[in-house]
Amino acid sequence: MLQDDLKTQMRAYMDYLRENVVLEATLGADDRSNEIRGVLEEVASLSDKVSFSDQGTASRSPSFLIRRAGSNEQVSFGGLPMGHEFTSFVLALLQVGGHPPKVDADQIEQIRALDGEFRFETYFSQSCQNCPDVVQALNTLSVLNPKIQHIAIDGADFQAEVEERGIRSVPQIYLNGVPFSSGRMDINQILAKLDESSVERAAAKLDDLAPFDVLVLGGGPAGASAAVYAARKGLRTGLVAERFGGQVMDTAGIENFISVKETEGPHLAAAFEAHVRQYDVEVITSQRATKLVPKQGETGLHEIALESGASLRSKTIILATGARWRQLGVPGEKEYMTKGVAYCPHCDGPFYKGRPVVVAGGGNSGVEAAIDLAGIVSHVTLLQRGGQLKADKVLQDKLHSLKNVTVLTNALTSEIQGNGKEVTGLTYQGADGAAHELKVDGVFVQIGLLPNTEWLQGALDLSPYGEIVVNDHCATSVPGVFAAGDATTVPYKQIVIATGEGAKASLSAFDYLIRLPV
Repeated sequence: MLQDDLKTQMRAYMDYLRENVVLEATLGADDRSNEIRGVLEEVASLSDKVSFSDQGTASRSPSFLIRRAGSNEQVSFGGLPMGHEFTSFVLALLQVGGHPPKVDADQIEQIRALDGEFRFETYFSQSCQNCPDVVQALNTLSVLNPKIQHIAIDGADFQAEVEERGIRSVPQIYLNGVPFSSGRMDINQILAKLDESSVERAAAKLDDLAPFDVLVLGGGPAGASAAVYAARKGLRTGLVAERFGGQVMDTAGIENFISVKETEGPHLAAAFEAHVRQYDVEVITSQRATKLVPKQGETGLHEIALESGASLRSKTIILATGARWRQLGVPGEKEYMTKGVAYCPHCDGPFYKGRPVVVAGGGNSGVEAAIDLAGIVSHVTLLQRGGQLKADKVLQDKLHSLKNVTVLTNALTSEIQGNGKEVTGLTYQGADGAAHELKVDGVFVQIGLLPNTEWLQGALDLSPYGEIVVNDHCATSVPGVFAAGDATTVPYKQIVIATGEGAKASLSAFDYLIRLPV
């Protein structure tokens, strides 16, 4: 049940309730149903504005809905939203209870204008760090528009559905029974998919923005740091990002960010965003840059073309576009992505409980993934293409102590097999040059990062690995364009290094600006 400190926090949250709320459950006689009943009864006991009922008639059991008394405003959960999803439960309770969601007026108008029948189902796991963003976004939509229904489903409680739909990664979103999307999405991205004309409207607004002094591309540690430092100099600052946090959002435990003894990626990313929004920064999310057009002459403006069709202009640019997971590039990988091919062991590991899996990659991330998965799956085979693992010795020692892990070196993955619906095996080339097959249900790819710089080819100097070439002032080969973080040639891709480089890039941009001709 709920710990005492959690109850204290919940009581404080209940003060924000404006309307009476009913926790209406559909339960059976099983242990999980009894657990859900206990939690919901405890929550209801914390406020006279919340009541509990076990007279629900939903098709899924165990499940419950949070309903505003005397209204059809509601949010539904299949299973019990604990772990990373407990925050989603609290926010849903508050929003159904009349506490306004943190959505701007334009978004609220757009959500309420959506017309049609929208029945969303989101499958999550309690260990997934990406799932809460999706669950919370769709819950907000369902509160603001009665034509939108949403249920967040814990895959562990509904294994039959998970198997029937072949779900091997989360979050997985269905709309009216048909796959809608997989992976992290925010409200802007969901609305763009539901309301295609919104992209054109957003692009028109962006085109009208006045030029910036500093335009930062990227919302990770480097981008957030650069934006804060620029804004503190009194510069007109913009920040463009698909999402805040970057790779940090996909990081489970963080224990080496100085002054923060222990945290999780999403928490640190939220802190970055909150810090940026304290300043006068024009934050533009859910946008992807497609082209850099360097300025002509000392007094011209750099231009950034966006995928939406809009263009932004600025006196200086700071590129902090980060990196993404590198793919194997073998047959079967794309075909079985989210159907057995995964890149996040923390999010998707629970779907392979009791099953054999492969981890491709012998660096720190690969070995950490194998250690993590070994406590869930039946067996882990780790494939390292070189002759020895590259992970830290302490991680290797831990790995070799596990009885259900096999390490194969000089093993090059050549193909991922499946039956059309899910992964069934993997073929690798061994040191003997022969092909070897493994019967596995999942392949976790952990072979490093690839810089997000393809769109910059031809615009400035890139290294043979696609990294942006920078000097010790974070300056690129184009005057007035700076870069920081994992997308650059700076060694050691670490959060603390990226934040420092972002600050350095911003200070360098300021120094560049004050030396421009008046």
